[in-house]
Amino acid sequence: MDIQDKTIRPTLDEVGDYVKNKLFLQFCNEIKNTYQCSEKIEYSSCSMEPGWNIKFQKSGRALCTIYPKEGYFTAMVVIGKKEKEAAEAALLEGTARLREIYEQTRECNGQKWLMIDLEDDGQICQDVLRLVAIRRNSSLRRK
Repeated sequence: MDIQDKTIRPTLDEVGDYVKNKLFLQFCNEIKNTYQCSEKIEYSSCSMEPGWNIKFQKSGRALCTIYPKEGYFTAMVVIGKKEKEAAEAALLEGTARLREIYEQTRECNGQKWLMIDLEDDGQICQDVLRLVAIRRNSSLRRK
């Protein structure tokens, strides 16, 4: 699979074969099962991360976007004004690496777009899943 070939939309399993890291499908399945949502595989021409990516949404709200790489993947989680307090509290209990990513990410329009590389099923993976849960829960409070 060529992650840059926008003429052939891959399946989630094909993206998993490209990533070659068992955590990729585990992570995707965790989100799908926990939030009862399906993936949306889209091609992005963005100059920072061109290629196929996987978006997870629930009730029209983005939970996270995954950018596949060979051997690992990057999860993007947006922390907005509604999630900020809960996310910062969760970061106190999380990994130093995720706190560092959070602190180094610029805030723009009241949001931080966290780009987190995931290579193994360690604590940082659990931290990312916690941030996704915070994002989901903030959308439930809006209603």
